[in-house]
Amino acid sequence: MRLSPAARIVILTGAGISAESGLRTFRAADGLWENYRVQDVATPEAFRRDPALVHRFYNERRRSLATVQPNAAHRALVRLERAWAGDILLVTQNVDDLHDRAGSKRLLHMHGELLKGRCLGCQAIHSWSKDMGQDSRCPACGRGPVRPHIVWFGEMPLAMDQIFEALERCDLFLAIGTSGHVHPAAGFVEAVGPGTRTVELNLQPSLVASAFREVRQGKAKDLVPAFVEELLEDASH
Repeated sequence: MRLSPAARIVILTGAGISAESGLRTFRAADGLWENYRVQDVATPEAFRRDPALVHRFYNERRRSLATVQPNAAHRALVRLERAWAGDILLVTQNVDDLHDRAGSKRLLHMHGELLKGRCLGCQAIHSWSKDMGQDSRCPACGRGPVRPHIVWFGEMPLAMDQIFEALERCDLFLAIGTSGHVHPAAGFVEAVGPGTRTVELNLQPSLVASAFREVRQGKAKDLVPAFVEELLEDASH
């Protein structure tokens, strides 16, 4: 199915694309994230119960970003964004900054960002690259304690209205490195229009692979550059 050069594209990325840069990532199948139980570090209840543990966990995750770099899949998506004439929206479930560092601009972090903090008082959101603790205070109001700007289990993902509006209008929905375990992202493929081309690029078929018209298996750093090249080549004719 060839797309016109003005076609609208929505891309969803998940843990698989970051894993190929060396980040160990959450897997719902075993309920562990970096050897921590999810319910101990990734819920509002966990933060109320043991904020020191939650802060320690995210401080470790934040520091780990310095040990990894964007891979060929991240860079290929930047190439597509810069070369494509139509609208593109990149939605990532990942809280790392690899897409940002690669150069993606039309990007939404639906589950928040490790390198940001949110004030529990005034709700201001700030860049935050250093460690965070119970004594950390908001740079804006100077009084409110801060928490990681992460969407925890039981909280609403960010920018959902914008995402679903883009899904309803898109001509291509591309999912990369997603497991299909985590909702609402697992249901995005069902939210597109009936004529939308849907493609999954994954190391293994996701739980929702049967809902896609095309499924290609392999590493993201191999599949994504090849798929981007295919799209740009088709659009040039």
